[in-house]
Amino acid sequence: MGADDLFQFNGNPVIVGTGLISLDIVLGPDEISSPRLFAGGTCGNLLIILSYLGWKSFPVSRMNGDKASKHVVADLKRWGVQTDWAKTKPGGDTPIIVQRIQRSATGEISHRFSWKCPNCGAWLPGYRAVPAAATHTVTEVIKSANVFFFDRVSRGALDLASTYREAGALVVFEPSGVGEPRLFRAAIASAHIVKYAEDRIHEIDDLRKLKGPLLEIQTRGSDGLRYRRITDDGVERKWTDIAAIPTNAVRDTSGAGDWCSAGIIHHLGAKGVEGLRSATNEDIRRAIRLGQAMAAWNCKFEGARGGMYECEKKAFRSEIRALLDGRESSIHRELRRDRKTRAFGCLGPSCRCKRET
Repeated sequence: MGADDLFQFNGNPVIVGTGLISLDIVLGPDEISSPRLFAGGTCGNLLIILSYLGWKSFPVSRMNGDKASKHVVADLKRWGVQTDWAKTKPGGDTPIIVQRIQRSATGEISHRFSWKCPNCGAWLPGYRAVPAAATHTVTEVIKSANVFFFDRVSRGALDLASTYREAGALVVFEPSGVGEPRLFRAAIASAHIVKYAEDRIHEIDDLRKLKGPLLEIQTRGSDGLRYRRITDDGVERKWTDIAAIPTNAVRDTSGAGDWCSAGIIHHLGAKGVEGLRSATNEDIRRAIRLGQAMAAWNCKFEGARGGMYECEKKAFRSEIRALLDGRESSIHRELRRDRKTRAFGCLGPSCRCKRET
């Protein structure tokens, strides 16, 4: 299976998304090249990746012009993301997440996330949902979309999901947790695709059996994932297992799930919900394999979207083709690399140290 046909489609499909859009501060094992600042968060990464693939991406968030948001907006614009609704009112402090990549004595790579300033230990801003009143303004302007994506439950997110679902959009929900059960049930019922990690199964198992989703995807780390289709009347098909695509020279696995989701949406979502309804089992398998190949490729770089900064798009497609064909890809890095910041300055409003970035 080649990659060229999977990356091609007519026009520029539209995705609207709301949820975690953050500033990622990546601290790698090589202190000389750390830290690096990227736009991130599940929703942020997915919308940027799809813009990279040719979509028109509209994030709905409430960045207020603070120092962190300036970094995020600049990165969004770099990759062609539409930032018209990234600063909805009332504004709020931009979420900041610190990612530390570590290498063990045996060479194994791992990462962990923190919501504290790496300099002074002060708590960094967390996620705040866009109010429902602000989302109504969004739908008055962007009246239809091919896909609506959300990863956090709020009344505003549910209103957006309902509006775009009624207009024929494919609604994709990737929960990070249950939160308020009543709203979570409504989120499940509003989605056509629900994708979640296996370790969340005990949290959502009793709440997911609702009419609405047509495709359920459960990720299982290095063991790959499994999926099942659900009919309109709620009949669940058998699970289908798909093994992960192996790759060597792993430098960081963060963001792998975001790349996988982007590949699935890219292949199934360009025609809205009808694209999923008319999809064959082979279409779904191809969509998942594309997402898995993109995820495996990005694991060769540091950061949730590190490959986008170090590899030309032509080389990216060539390497995805190799992975889909069962061959190990070889990374072709650009000679020009982004400037690395050696001295980190606090960006959170509660930080106690005053060094500037």
